[in-house]
Amino acid sequence: MREYLLMASVAAVVTYLLVPLVRVFALRIGAAPEIRERDVHTVRTPRLGGLAMYAGMLAGLFVASRLDHIGPKLADPRMGDGHTVIALALAGGIIVLVGFLDDWWGMDAFVKLGGQIAAAGLLVVFKLTLLWIPLPNGGTVSLDNTLTTIITILVVVVAINAVNFVDGLDGLAAGIVCIAAMATFAWTVALTDSLDQGRLSVTAAITAILIGMCLGFLPHNFHPAKIFMGDTGAMLIGLVLATSVVTVTGTVDYNGAAGDINRFPVVLPILLPLAVMVLPLADLIMAVVRRTSYGKSPFAPDRGHLHHRLLQIGHSHRRTVLIMYAWTFLFAATVVGLSVGGVPLIVFPVVVLLALAVLVMMSLPMWRSGRGTRGSGGAGGHAVPRGPVGGGGTGAAAATPATAEAAGEQGVAGSAPASRAAAGTGG
Repeated sequence: MREYLLMASVAAVVTYLLVPLVRVFALRIGAAPEIRERDVHTVRTPRLGGLAMYAGMLAGLFVASRLDHIGPKLADPRMGDGHTVIALALAGGIIVLVGFLDDWWGMDAFVKLGGQIAAAGLLVVFKLTLLWIPLPNGGTVSLDNTLTTIITILVVVVAINAVNFVDGLDGLAAGIVCIAAMATFAWTVALTDSLDQGRLSVTAAITAILIGMCLGFLPHNFHPAKIFMGDTGAMLIGLVLATSVVTVTGTVDYNGAAGDINRFPVVLPILLPLAVMVLPLADLIMAVVRRTSYGKSPFAPDRGHLHHRLLQIGHSHRRTVLIMYAWTFLFAATVVGLSVGGVPLIVFPVVVLLALAVLVMMSLPMWRSGRGTRGSGGAGGHAVPRGPVGGGGTGAAAATPATAEAAGEQGVAGSAPASRAAAGTGG
């Protein structure tokens, strides 16, 4: 545990210390676009925070490779041909380069997608791939070389874009990914000894470094943000999160580990990140359906995302982010609890009550607005909801998420000039 703490600390400290330097660099090269009419933020805020996060990742990987316990696991030829550190560093480098160019100059959506596929393909070249996938009946399906390549690239690209998609408010993406990484780390540490799967240390090491990257960046990025991670950071942490999932099937011997125990905890790590990322994934799917139903491109930006709607019903910026954190934590805690030896029956009603509490928090501003509308004779008897612009928005503007042109999270598509307009302060 001390080694994991050291890796996370190094990644966090390096990220934290380098962010101010990256901020100055971003301002000097003009990676802080002018405020547009549709933006919510009122101060030019630089992007490229992902550069500091990448440096933190490299520092964490370097320290990990030198540690007595973790180092040999990372060099195990059964995982990434013994080149896990190099594979993750190079794949991360490709993603950071693509994100940097997109944040600075803007990039065609399909060129950016090509960069994401190239980074995922590099993991495949180093044999960091999914070897099996779980089935609902508790079994698994072993993948041949072709399916391994296709599904690994698909998982990595989807994870990258899911994180990029949710990166629309200060601190949102970094916080959600940090919670996801903590959940995966908790599962890994809890099951390493019980399953006698020492190679799970690779997954634990990657998630520990990811936790450090996010924690080091959040003090600079939480509302009001001094810097945005940009596509540079959002795609990077999505890649690292996906890599932690991929390494699970290369570290856990499913048949060997499932002799005297329930197989559910063994296959759950594949489902864990999906459960934790259910909000951004669902948001992505609904956005594609929403846009195509209006005859728009699925890549066209709008303000219909979940976090936009929370802002539009009256939640503050920070409260919206904290509500999203709460939902993510509930999913993560429930899934990890099911995995690690099961959970007492009483836990489920508690989780339901907590979920209902979050729903009440989400609806309270709208309920108050409705009461104000019925009881107010001023302003024509209509309460003006608080829009995402704070005091500067109007009820009419806030009520048209489908038509407001903003960038938000573009996932695969969209160029940098459109990528941070969603809430004006995308993390």
